Amino acid sequence: MPSRTPPGGEPSRPIRSWVRSSPGTHVWLAVIALTSLVIALAPPGVENYFLHRNSSNLHQLAHHPVRALFGSAFWIEDPAGIVLYAALFELLHAPVERWLGTAKWLFTVAAAHVTATLVSQQVVLAAIRLHDVPRSMAHVVDIGVSYGLAASAGVLTYRLARPWRWLYLAGVVAFFVVPLVTDRTYTDLGHTIALAVGLACYPLTRGKPVAHERRPGAH
Repeated sequence: MPSRTPPGGEPSRPIRSWVRSSPGTHVWLAVIALTSLVIALAPPGVENYFLHRNSSNLHQLAHHPVRALFGSAFWIEDPAGIVLYAALFELLHAPVERWLGTAKWLFTVAAAHVTATLVSQQVVLAAIRLHDVPRSMAHVVDIGVSYGLAASAGVLTYRLARPWRWLYLAGVVAFFVVPLVTDRTYTDLGHTIALAVGLACYPLTRGKPVAHERRPGAH
């Protein structure tokens, strides 16, 4: 007879295996959960200090570039949003990390985060100099957790076999580009740039398996 599963034994193994298969994703998510808790428990006004201090806006990039780029990837403005971000991390980051490996996944999201932040903020700077936006835009809260997600959404395109790849790509491009065209915010610009960086990381996917790929002669 098969042995019974001891209490707290087998059922927890799939969860541990899931987490261990994408350690970077879950460490990152754990840090965001911790910083969200800090924001939730902070006295009124103090949460703004943390968010502004870790923003990657023009002011922080000019004075603390490393902290601004690194720190902005670990904060979200609304602590209640951690549930949504947890779902998105599992749907996007975790599959990409398992597929590409932690090093290539981390390179993809880091490159997208840095590129999207620097380019979008340079556009803000140009707009300030042209007097298209107020100078206060140099101090707005700009935290870029979502830029990494956009990059993972982009590179995940190559995980799918044709024709599903093109349908997925059309949906992802519409999701990020339509807001850029209609709302024209600098955050939307950053998302689109991050998506493009993810798509540009195609060389990292070469030799990796494609989901549900149908080979010639297969039935």
